[in-house]
Amino acid sequence: MTTVTESVATSRPPADGEADRRRSAAATRRRVKELVFHVAAVAASVVILYPAAWMLMSAFKPSHDIVGNTSLLPDAWTIDNFVKAFSGIGGVPFMSFFWNSVLLAVLSVLGVVLSASVSAYAFARVRFPGRGALFAIMIGTLLLPFHVVIIPQYILFNQLGLVNTYVPLLAGKFLAADAFFVFLMVQFIRGIPRELDEAARIDGCGHVRTFTSVILPLMRPALVTSSIFTFIWTWNDFLGPLLYLGRPELYTLPIALRQYVDQTSVSDYGAQMAMAVLALLPVLIFFVIFQRYIIDGVATQGLKG
Repeated sequence: MTTVTESVATSRPPADGEADRRRSAAATRRRVKELVFHVAAVAASVVILYPAAWMLMSAFKPSHDIVGNTSLLPDAWTIDNFVKAFSGIGGVPFMSFFWNSVLLAVLSVLGVVLSASVSAYAFARVRFPGRGALFAIMIGTLLLPFHVVIIPQYILFNQLGLVNTYVPLLAGKFLAADAFFVFLMVQFIRGIPRELDEAARIDGCGHVRTFTSVILPLMRPALVTSSIFTFIWTWNDFLGPLLYLGRPELYTLPIALRQYVDQTSVSDYGAQMAMAVLALLPVLIFFVIFQRYIIDGVATQGLKG
């Protein structure tokens, strides 16, 4: 009888007080986990954002305090660095460097969007001999280091008389040479139902009309994602302009930033930091405006039926 009574007692649900204590303990553990997560996230954010904060604060420091002063905040605030940055260097004003970068970035985005989207449609929707082999070769170019083709490309453009122009920096953009963006758009188009193409053909549309009226509007996430990456990569590109541009009036902002550091004389770090802040603003604004499309474009899930 005692054993039966103990068994029944142990099988009873816990009292309300004990249940409340368990819920309270679970809630406490959850709050502790959330607190630890947020503290770790804040600490990681501080580590990641500190260089940007240091650059911003250094833009308001005198040049001699940037290297010798380890404090984040300036001891003496000044805007002379921005005045020097806007005045330019080597007789070329800042806005000349700025518009050169804008021109290259905008034309690069336009070239990638046009060429990569057309090439992707051909690989994803048009049946032609050798399509699989050509697509495999295109993907294989992703494994080819850029440094392998630097010398042959430079010799080619030099023989064509295109050095000291923007053509070497833009030709590949308009010829679908960026295999990453072509592959991205191919995967996106493959996720679009073929029934839309068939319906367009029934209405008498050819490949051109199907691409422009049906496929292209649905590719907006992939197009915006490609535009964001192309803009940022082109804006920050240093090696390409360094190789092909020899005249200061053609320099972009990354090349102009390098001109403030001189190993043979006094380097103007203050003006360099100010120009770096000014150069970062367009990229930041561009990213903030269009960043909501990045996840949709990279996921390349197409349409959900």
